[in-house]
Amino acid sequence: QVQLVESGGDSVQAGGSLRLSCAASGSIFSINRMAWYRQAPGKQREWVAVITSGGNRNYTDSVKGRFSIFRDNAKNKNTVYLQMNSLKPEDTAVYYCNAGVRTLYDSRVDDYWGQGTQVTVSS
Repeated sequence: QVQLVESGGDSVQAGGSLRLSCAASGSIFSINRMAWYRQAPGKQREWVAVITSGGNRNYTDSVKGRFSIFRDNAKNKNTVYLQMNSLKPEDTAVYYCNAGVRTLYDSRVDDYWGQGTQVTVSS
């Protein structure tokens, strides 16, 4: 019913930048939030950043000042981006897009996940 497709993952050197994107499509009535999570090898998945439908943004402490989450409202409000600057080796992980979506067929809001995109930062 709802698909989230991430792109933009790559291998970069420390100090570099990447921009991830996540496009939501399908039977979407509304999206109340879109977020990014990441999972490093051998570690649990952790929340990275979130943006609500009202535009409020929040970040985990380790990425504050380096990462920015935003939507391109002029293009498609169902697409979210994660601009990652000053990347560090500890940012290496699979990054997953997450969205709270109300579909056309139900009044409840369900969680949806993308397939993940690999970010590798070398020192």
